Amino acid sequence: MLKAALGLVITLLALPASAFTFTALDGSPLELEDWRGQPVLVVNTASLCGFTRQYGDMQQIYEEYGPQGLVVLAVPSDDFRQELSSNEEVADFCRVQTGLTFPITQITPVRGAQAHPFYQWLADAHGHVPNWNFNKALIGADGELLGFWGSAMRPTARAITREIRAALP
Repeated sequence: MLKAALGLVITLLALPASAFTFTALDGSPLELEDWRGQPVLVVNTASLCGFTRQYGDMQQIYEEYGPQGLVVLAVPSDDFRQELSSNEEVADFCRVQTGLTFPITQITPVRGAQAHPFYQWLADAHGHVPNWNFNKALIGADGELLGFWGSAMRPTARAITREIRAALP
């Protein structure tokens, strides 16, 4: 058992972020590999959080930098008990009520033993574990982590947009 767990950790440490797959709200796969060569801003989100206003910032940078290659990926999570109760409710809130157009995953664990493998990689390889909703991880064109920012840092903050601009193809 310990040997298998150690093998998994070693494998995760060796992988670039582009090796991971999420599931979209509609059930289709979201392969980070499909975005290789493009920077991807991955944000763990929650519809009922005080930071939910950052969805507007995420849409703004997606509209500004998306045509140049940036992908914004929202990862709704109920790890902090602030997400709606179903993927359908998240889709309604994000797509219909809020008008978001960037990719959004199904409700996904981002911390602890049940964390999605991408978030396990962030924790194991880089020491970054979301401590609340709306943590941001910028993945470079080569699949490597370029930056990680907490909830209070808005996606439109100069520190993030400077890194995004530098990572654009």
